[in-house]
Amino acid sequence: MAKASGDKANGAAAPAEARGEGRLVHLRVRRQDTADRPETRRWEEFKVPYLPQMNVISALQQVQRDPRTVDGKDVAPVVWEAVCLEEVCGSCTMVINGRVRQACSALIDQIAPKGEVITLEPMSKFPLVRDLLVDRSRMFEDMKRVRAWIDIDGTHELGPGPRESPERQEERYPLSRCMTCGCCVEACPQYNDGTKFVGAFAINLVRLYNMHPSGAMHAGERLESVMGEGGITDCGKSQNCVEVCPKEIPLVDSLATVARDTTKRMLFGWLLK
Repeated sequence: MAKASGDKANGAAAPAEARGEGRLVHLRVRRQDTADRPETRRWEEFKVPYLPQMNVISALQQVQRDPRTVDGKDVAPVVWEAVCLEEVCGSCTMVINGRVRQACSALIDQIAPKGEVITLEPMSKFPLVRDLLVDRSRMFEDMKRVRAWIDIDGTHELGPGPRESPERQEERYPLSRCMTCGCCVEACPQYNDGTKFVGAFAINLVRLYNMHPSGAMHAGERLESVMGEGGITDCGKSQNCVEVCPKEIPLVDSLATVARDTTKRMLFGWLLK
């Protein structure tokens, strides 16, 4: 009976330990009140209770409920962006412990298993709005530049779409997983305020839409959009993009494919006119 009681006691203690009762998550956040006030740039640290299966977003939500620093100072809630919380929308991208990634899929147990300090910073390649929130409008303007859409003849019933082979679908699907999160351009040394480089994500979209049976009608226009300044020739082939892409898109393959296609168009495009 004594042994059974001991087993019961041990069994009760194990779940409590597994739940992380008493454990705190330590966040170190780079903050700035507004883009035009660089003098407000600072670091602030917070500690919040650990929760099972916790990610960075849920830790920030706890800070939002009680925005108090580790030294007891009441501050404004940290500003960040998040929508889907399942690595689909791409909006919660930030630099976590020095690496750009999605905050929703950054699990506390993986990035700070022993209670290490978690450093959060905004992406550096986009205009800062406030704290961890940046303006990614440049990416969406570059999508317009490369005509990242499929033209249709109208809003009326067009009937069934063009058929594609399973092999072609399997080739295109990985390319379609891009969520315009900004990871690839944040890691790219060629993407900055001093260049017009559209980035690997936009060039990947050129490949994706040119492979579509209907999108192929405007393949030449898309290729020409990346044949000038800021296009494919501005890529330094560092391959940082493919290392940080959360969707494991074959970006290097897309860069190589579009580079080959633009070369063909430059050399032989006159035959198509």
